[in-house]
Amino acid sequence: MKKIEFGEILNIYEYEKVREQKRREIIETKKKRRLFLGDLVHLVFENRDTVWFQIQEMIRAERMVRDEEIQQEIDIYNELIPEKNQLSITMFIEIPDEQERKRLLPKLVGIHDHLWFHIGNKHSIRAVADEKSERDYQYGKAAVVHFLKLNLTPEQVKDFAELPVRVEINHPNYKAMVEMPEEVKAELVKDLQSE
Repeated sequence: MKKIEFGEILNIYEYEKVREQKRREIIETKKKRRLFLGDLVHLVFENRDTVWFQIQEMIRAERMVRDEEIQQEIDIYNELIPEKNQLSITMFIEIPDEQERKRLLPKLVGIHDHLWFHIGNKHSIRAVADEKSERDYQYGKAAVVHFLKLNLTPEQVKDFAELPVRVEINHPNYKAMVEMPEEVKAELVKDLQSE
């Protein structure tokens, strides 16, 4: 999937004119790219549109106007855009109550190492978290956001499109499994097949 380039980013003034429309579009896009795993975890599968929106929102929030700052944001967020035969996943752990969060996050250390995709009965592939997730082990509590990639072979991509896909977290303190809805799967097949 093609990375975001500097010329695609709107300045703050131009972005403000289209922000509400873009926000509604991204909400609709993410509905088809979201998967809930149990009560606490949900996944969002990133693509160019979701990443472009995140870059624009960061520039807006931080009031960035210098080209080098904007380019730095682009470079950081471009890491979320999947390559061919790859899915890019943001894992969110949502525990609204602060006391409950303090109690549970230490029990969820390493949850990022327990996300699996089962394609039919043929393949079980573990998603791989970026290096920042390793800090969980140092800090003794899970971060509430993790960035992961699922790397597939061409054969697995073909099977992903044709067979049922189940997504599982099998952490010792958190277990959940769901079958991927067809609407979500159709979006991800497009990602996997894009250049």
